[in-house]
Amino acid sequence: MTSPTSIQPDQLPVTIRGYLAAHDAGDADTALRAFTPTAVVVDDGLTYRGTEEIRRFLAKAGAEFTYTSTLVAAERTGDAHWVATKHLEGDFPGGVVDLRYRFAMDGDSIAELLIAP
Repeated sequence: MTSPTSIQPDQLPVTIRGYLAAHDAGDADTALRAFTPTAVVVDDGLTYRGTEEIRRFLAKAGAEFTYTSTLVAAERTGDAHWVATKHLEGDFPGGVVDLRYRFAMDGDSIAELLIAP
């Protein structure tokens, strides 16, 4: 495993940038296309496996809150591993959080996404 390397957010793989933009826009169909059919997403302590569960995650993630989201940092943590840090401010509990989106890629698709502070 390589040491984490800070990069500019625009240096993230195009698939990750596309996923983040689609997710911010509430475009679940486009966001879903970034994942492998057997991908796993872990968010807020819940695990979503495969296309249908990830579709449900995308449809509901953050929907109950109003917030702004800004991509503030990015790093490469391995050959197929990347981290995007987003700063969120809104009406959710606590009001402010920096979330780390940890991506594991399989070729040009997302195989795993772990979202946590």
